[in-house]
Amino acid sequence: MRKPLSLEAFLVWEEQQESRWEFDGFAPVAMTGGTLAHGIIQGNLNAALNTRLRGTSSRAVGSDVAIEAAGSIRYPDVFVYCSAFPPGTRVVTEPVVVFEVLSPTTADTDFGVKNVEYRDTSSIKRYVLIAQDHQLATVFVRVNGDWVGHIVTEGALLEMPEIGIEVPLAELYDGVPLGDAPSLIA
Repeated sequence: MRKPLSLEAFLVWEEQQESRWEFDGFAPVAMTGGTLAHGIIQGNLNAALNTRLRGTSSRAVGSDVAIEAAGSIRYPDVFVYCSAFPPGTRVVTEPVVVFEVLSPTTADTDFGVKNVEYRDTSSIKRYVLIAQDHQLATVFVRVNGDWVGHIVTEGALLEMPEIGIEVPLAELYDGVPLGDAPSLIA
């Protein structure tokens, strides 16, 4: 049985790789490519957040920068941090709000493993999972020490009191062709 890789050893190893890898606390995990819709939603989200955060100490960053979450290294699609970091920082240790744009290949990990990691990272106050094919987001927030999820649908606002802003869900889908809304009744 192979010995798990340490976080420090992973960071050294990853710096030498041509492609991007996440670290699940034990071993490297290859990152996969996304769809055009994924890229548009990610770009719209980053722009919407940074426009609203201008003039504050908080900033939104895309998947070029990693976060540390419960002993793992993740590259969320977008995250917001509110702490100062020195130039050259590759891993942010105190993200506040984390966003993932869902895809069929990553949804299980995003809803399962990453959800637990983000819940177990005290700086993370909100975790938002955004659907690609219809206006829908699943939002997890800290409420009285619990990690509570709820659904946000078309026409709603993504409220983020932790960073003092809100964003219409529809704004994230500008330029994305959408299918019919999913039926909530089978």
